[in-house]
Amino acid sequence: MPHINLLPWREELRSERQRQLINIAAGAAVVMLGIIVLVHLRMAGMITDQDNRNKYMTEQIAIVDKQITEINTLEKEKAALLARMKVIQELQGTRPVIVHLFDEIAKTLPAQVVLLSLKREGEGISLEGIADSNDYVSQFMRNLSDSPWLTNPRLTVIEANKAQYPGASWFQLTVSQAKLEKLKHKKAAK
Repeated sequence: MPHINLLPWREELRSERQRQLINIAAGAAVVMLGIIVLVHLRMAGMITDQDNRNKYMTEQIAIVDKQITEINTLEKEKAALLARMKVIQELQGTRPVIVHLFDEIAKTLPAQVVLLSLKREGEGISLEGIADSNDYVSQFMRNLSDSPWLTNPRLTVIEANKAQYPGASWFQLTVSQAKLEKLKHKKAAK
């Protein structure tokens, strides 16, 4: 049997296998590197997209905050306007009251009583006057008590024979204006 030397062939096969292994390893490394680059690019793209979404959300939040501020300002203005409208309506509703008060004071005033001053502060009315006697002051106070527009007359000062008004009784009294709700109920009851 002839001698066949298989060594060079085995060496060649071994080196071919090594080359294939290196090629496969290099290919795997290239594929792995490609995958890593693609994953990195994808992650970078996702981060950029999320940053863009965050920026958009921040801009929208700023717009909504501005709108909320405008709405709050408008609500404050609305509340102020409603308050003004309420005051105007109350003033319109109470406008004839002063006429009724003067009319009622004139009706309750006895002929022997003269008013020197009348001062209104809120619901209270201060009256100063002179009367022929204390009895007429009492009659005036009873008339004020019976009035539907006036309540709670209180005499604060009465002086007989004051230097400026000899022979007369000078007086000061306060009376309260009746509440409009009570007046409405009295009118409805009639």
